[in-house]
Amino acid sequence: MDQFGNNASLEWTEVSREHIIEDEWIDFRRSSYRFPDGSVFKPFYSYSRKDYVVIIPVDEKGRLVCVRQFRQGIRRVTVEFPAGGIERKDGREYRSGALSPEDAEDTLEAARRELVEETGYVSDEWEHLIRIPSNATMADNYAYIFLARNCKKRCGQALDDTEFLDAELHSPSEVEMMIKDGTFAQAVHVMAWLMAKEREPELGRS
Repeated sequence: MDQFGNNASLEWTEVSREHIIEDEWIDFRRSSYRFPDGSVFKPFYSYSRKDYVVIIPVDEKGRLVCVRQFRQGIRRVTVEFPAGGIERKDGREYRSGALSPEDAEDTLEAARRELVEETGYVSDEWEHLIRIPSNATMADNYAYIFLARNCKKRCGQALDDTEFLDAELHSPSEVEMMIKDGTFAQAVHVMAWLMAKEREPELGRS
């Protein structure tokens, strides 16, 4: 029992699992579950992807370093914060269970790498804000949210072959406006922005 009550009485038990797609990129599964009342229901679909980092980068003038790119899920170009997968030493692109620290890249190092690769900016002032499930309903991976202060431009971008994105600077008020009009559309990134404003109240006043 924890502070929220007896969770064991609410847990489901997985009784079967089929791996529909299991390649280097994703593990997509179809499962059946036994409910707390003993009944069994299927199908439930879930998938495994890599854990990843999201960075809220604030430059020396209080501007947010953002990226603009196409998101195929909603088939739109959106603005968001720099982000990317935490590299695994086994080369897989999906999580499939807990990793020990020696099995994957350090989360802060991943955040530093993604920031400079996607934007050319660096920071010496980092703070980890939260580790949170990416999509608790269907996925098993986690997002690690970092705030990077006093970011400085050091170099150009170093993008992967599949990355096509532009780095750009926005004021906090512009980010707020883009959230309201749907341009800044990644849910975890919006949550990260709200946490950053709570941590740095001056961002909310800009």
